[in-house]
Amino acid sequence: QAIQAINGHTNMTAEEFTNMIFQKIDVNNDGELTLEEFINGVEKDEDLMELITKSFDLSNVLKVIQNG
Repeated sequence: QAIQAINGHTNMTAEEFTNMIFQKIDVNNDGELTLEEFINGVEKDEDLMELITKSFDLSNVLKVIQNG
């Protein structure tokens, strides 16, 4: 949540974000994601890859830390 807030991606809650990822890439619908499911799912979905990349971009966090 903190990373999303610093990056300005607060249009969805952490729970909504998690649910969206599970809906897209939990291929066997068991409510759990294996590392393999996660990697395959993200690699196949360009929009999801972009969203995750932006959501977990730490460059703004590092700027905040460096600037106090």
